[in-house]
Amino acid sequence: MGELIDKYFQTHLSLSPEDANELHLRYYKDYGLAIEGLVRHHKIDPLEYNRKVDDALPLDDIIKPDLKLRRLLEDIDRSKVRLWLFTNAYITHGRRVVSLLGVDDQFEGVTYCDYGAPKLLCKPTPEMYAKAMREAGVTDLEDCYFVDDSSINAAGGKAYGWKTAHLVEPDTESPPEPVAHYQIQSLEELRSVFPELFKAS
Repeated sequence: MGELIDKYFQTHLSLSPEDANELHLRYYKDYGLAIEGLVRHHKIDPLEYNRKVDDALPLDDIIKPDLKLRRLLEDIDRSKVRLWLFTNAYITHGRRVVSLLGVDDQFEGVTYCDYGAPKLLCKPTPEMYAKAMREAGVTDLEDCYFVDDSSINAAGGKAYGWKTAHLVEPDTESPPEPVAHYQIQSLEELRSVFPELFKAS
């Protein structure tokens, strides 16, 4: 994905590979999403970006059904929790990923960054967390549990008042200081950090 984003920056902004990568990373750091900077500062067409970046990824070759993830989601107590997908990607990409993982039927709904909207709204802006609660029909911040692999998104969820876990996989660099209530290396650790959400074994 990083390569496709850099290529988009090079092609549409006439940048060198080095400058494209630098600007891509700056926009991601500043806004949580490279496309946010592109729309804000360069007036690009977000839906065209989606076609050339997210939807162009050969995900079928990369993502396979994940039975361990499916088991984890099935072990969550649905009398206590509604599972809701919350992504900065456009709807087509979000749905494609969970479908390829074989867990699309585990989520009751999805809140996504609407690339077709007049103004892009994405994590970590507080309005995006409010949108997720509104769309999921939740009114109490205390009822929201949030897992994200982006440090700025996890920090944003914590600042908003949600119970948060930051997924930092073993091959990823940890932030200097924890940004969420919990820092985990695997989604399986959710069983121990949020035990109240799981069925009794």
